[in-house]
Amino acid sequence: MSWVYLGIAVIFEIAVAISAGNANGFKNLKWTLLTLMSGAVATFFLSLALLTFDVGVGYAIWTSISGVGIVILGSLFFNQHLDWRKILGILVIIIGVVGLRITGAA
Repeated sequence: MSWVYLGIAVIFEIAVAISAGNANGFKNLKWTLLTLMSGAVATFFLSLALLTFDVGVGYAIWTSISGVGIVILGSLFFNQHLDWRKILGILVIIIGVVGLRITGAA
């Protein structure tokens, strides 16, 4: 169940980044509220996942997968450039997450 919680936390963390990017420095109330609510939900589900995961491992996986998701969504929907260096970085992150997983995280 901890992987489900972590997955939900990742989805809401990606929503935080997208919302914060649209909040215009917290001048847009709708996007600001969405940023804050998404952050609260992400943190709640992360805390549930961390009941099983080691804190460092769970947090590292959460931020890594969220970061990869944000980069991919940025390239798909927000016209952000995805070049070979970003792809290489994503691959390194994925290798790191797999490495954390095979060391016995949850």
